[in-house]
Formats: sequence, structure tokens, C-alpha cells
Amino acid sequence: MRRHRFSWKKNKLRRAFFLFMLPSFLGVLVFVLIPFLDVVKRSFSTAVTSQFNGIQNYKTIFTNQAFMLAVKNTFRFTFVCIPLLVVVGLIIAVPLSKMKSAGIIKSLYLFPLAMPTATIVIVWKMFFYRQGFLNLALSRIGEITGLWGEVQKDYLASSAAFWILVFSYVWKNTGYTVVLWLAGILGISNEMLEAARVDGASERQSFFKIILPNLKGSLYTIVILSFLNSFKIYREAYLVAGAYPEQDIYLLQHLFNNWFVNLDFDKMAAAAVCVGGFLFVVIMLLQRVWDNRD
Repeated sequence: MRRHRFSWKKNKLRRAFFLFMLPSFLGVLVFVLIPFLDVVKRSFSTAVTSQFNGIQNYKTIFTNQAFMLAVKNTFRFTFVCIPLLVVVGLIIAVPLSKMKSAGIIKSLYLFPLAMPTATIVIVWKMFFYRQGFLNLALSRIGEITGLWGEVQKDYLASSAAFWILVFSYVWKNTGYTVVLWLAGILGISNEMLEAARVDGASERQSFFKIILPNLKGSLYTIVILSFLNSFKIYREAYLVAGAYPEQDIYLLQHLFNNWFVNLDFDKMAAAAVCVGGFLFVVIMLLQRVWDNRD
């Protein structure tokens, strides 16, 4: 009788779980999986006649110079930004975790996320443009010291544009990174840290032996979110420099936008499948790496 009652309760909880997850699953199915399957289908057919042409679209994109340039720049941007964001966020979060009144400071770090992208872009233009604040300041310094003349460099139209975009990404996304690090640090048991101090552990030893090993979950979340967000920097790059920016900041999103405008849906579908597959594989590999560390 007791076993029957336990089985009935277990089945009831299982049904409640499936009913709770059903709306979310249907949303993902209708708005993500089915459209993506349609994109996969289009990647093997021509754009105008929708005739099956095998892997011709994939051959086309991998011999396309614009696609290879966009892939290289996007990967470069991602692999530069993610370590920077992770390290900067941790450096800020550690001292903040020791402050009793860190609420206002956390709000200030989250402020960039609340700012519209267009506003951020205007600020960068005012600062880095040919007649921007940076050039005015450098020109003034050169005038006072006599070391150089008037500076009128357009940073957004040079190789410096890549590092401006990196700075913009790190500045905008540091806030949520700090909050996630803080959540992980404050979730560590105080008793464990106190025991380490009683045993003679220094602050540095406590950080590397206790705090860091217990931040694996936070690190995984931050890396995944940062990785996905690095593929969404297109708005800033597009508003700053247009559809055809300086070569160093020509990203995959620029390419997709230009192919969409030119109605190259076959190439865009093949590229979208490649990017989606790559993102899925990377996330699965990261998940496996983190699971194996348990």
C-alpha cells in the first residue's frame, strides 16, 4: 500500500513537471526548432527556385572572402573579450564582496546594461571621432608640450576600431559579470573560510584554495553568457561604422545583414547552419568540461 501511494505521488509530480514545462517546450519548438529546420532545408537549395543543390551553398560560403574575414574577426573578438570580461569582473567582485554597502556600487556597474545602444554609440562617436574629445585632448596636450601638432585621427575608421569595440563590449557587460561573481562568492560558506583562517591560511591561499574552486558554477554561467553576447555586438559595430565598416570589425552579423539586403538567402542559410552548429558544439564541450571537473 505504501509503495503504491509513493508511486502515485511520483507519477503526479512527474505529470506536474511535464505540464509546467510544456508551454516553454512548445514555444521553443514553434519559434526556434521548426524555423531552424526550415533554415537547414533552405541551406541545401537555391534561393530563387528552391531546387535541391546539395552542398553547393556550403562550398560557396567557404570560398567567399567576406565570409572568411567575418569568421576570423568574430572569433578574434570572442577570444579576446571573454577572458578580459571574466578577469575584470572577478577583480572587481572580490573587493566588493567584502564591503557591507555594495548595493549602490553594483547598481552603477549594471547601469550600462540599461542604456540604449544608440546612446552608447553616440558617446563613442563623440569621443573617438576625427573631431572627438580624444583628439581635442591630444591636440591640447601637443600644443602645451610642443611634442606634436593637431591630431585628427579617425579611430573608428582604423585598426583601433577593433579595440574600441572590445572596450565597448567589456564596459557594457562587466556589470552582470560582477553580479554573477558576487553571487558565487557570497554563496561560499563563511564557516569554511573561518576554518581556513584559524588553520593559518592567508588571504591569497583562501582565495586560490577555497574561493576559486567553489566558483566553477559561476564561471560556467559567465563564460556561456559572454560567449553568446559576443555574437550580439553587431548593433554597436553597425551603428558606429555602417554596413561596411573598417576591415578589422567586419563581423558575421555584418555579412548576414548584407546578404539579407542582397537576397542571398541560400548563402545566408548555409552560414546560419554553420554558426548555429558551432555554437551548439562549443556549449556542449564546455558543459562536458565542467561536468568532468566535478
